[in-house]
Amino acid sequence: MGSMSIWHWIIVIGVVLLLFGRGKISDLMGDVAQGIKAFKKGMSDDDKTAETKPAEPMKTIDSTSQAAPQPTDANRKAV
Repeated sequence: MGSMSIWHWIIVIGVVLLLFGRGKISDLMGDVAQGIKAFKKGMSDDDKTAETKPAEPMKTIDSTSQAAPQPTDANRKAV
């Protein structure tokens, strides 16, 4: 029950070809290739836009310098 011999591989490949057919496998490989090309193009586009855009400074909120919100006329109630 060790490794598979050449006859096992031939049978497995034959069954795969019978199930999926030559056309479906080649279409699948073409779709995978198009996906890889689109991914590479997207990655290169991201690199180009990152180089042309200057980085924005990080916006921070300093909680110690913020004053408490003042009530408006609508929020004030006569007691």
